[in-house]
Amino acid sequence: MRTWKVWEQRLVKGISFLAAYSVIFILLFLLFVVFSKGLKALSWGTVFSLPKGGYYFGGEGGILNAIVGSFYLSVGATVLAVIIGVPAALFINVQLIRLKRTQNTIRYLLDALWGIPSIVYGAFGFALMLLLGLHASLLAGIITVALLITPILVRAFDEVLKTIPVELQEASFSLGSTKTETALRVIFKQGLAGFITALLLAFGRGIGDAASVLFTAGYTDNIPVTLDEPVATLPLSIFFQLSSPIEEVRERAYAAAVVLTFFILLISVSARFLSKRYAKNIIK
Repeated sequence: MRTWKVWEQRLVKGISFLAAYSVIFILLFLLFVVFSKGLKALSWGTVFSLPKGGYYFGGEGGILNAIVGSFYLSVGATVLAVIIGVPAALFINVQLIRLKRTQNTIRYLLDALWGIPSIVYGAFGFALMLLLGLHASLLAGIITVALLITPILVRAFDEVLKTIPVELQEASFSLGSTKTETALRVIFKQGLAGFITALLLAFGRGIGDAASVLFTAGYTDNIPVTLDEPVATLPLSIFFQLSSPIEEVRERAYAAAVVLTFFILLISVSARFLSKRYAKNIIK
């Protein structure tokens, strides 16, 4: 019996070891493929210039329009998601603190929204765009991406708020604070590190998604100056260039993928750094 338990422990340990290092290997292999193919076509001109005539057929130019457009789209969507998501997360954990069944129901619905494919959000955003009388534009893209990342931000922030001791809220109430004051001055402050992580997680998802903006944001070689103009994004730039039969254009797609990957890695590192920095103020 003891021999079987030893072998069982070794088997589970081996499977865990294999799973963990498989994830690391896949990540390193992905980075190797993207950077090995993309760095050859990457240059200052690629990053800091707009596409010129025939760019997608091998002409001169760069992807500055897609970089700026992705930034506009992601920042706008993240701001909208924060306006909706932060009050929602605080409401779940402060106003509904005694209603566990209601809390669990809301969390289940948010998990379901999180799991919906982004192309479905794109189709819904397109239908909403037609209903509101909008055309493919930066505004339509912001609304669609905000719908996509709001459940992510709410649930990520909610998981952090769940770890805050209930006694902290009770102490705040005992001192005469209202639920609103407790939510904003106590609970939000305690969950600040987790909020930053949730914020950057949502921003990273927004900047890297292509399917949700395929029908709503449009595409342009210019940088939009108003909300009703179409906007280019890095994911769509990669998609369109990889579809080209021209080898040089496909190499540029990998260059755009390098830029996008760099932004995602920068967001991940920033989330780790900022969460550790502000976690010092958390009462445990």
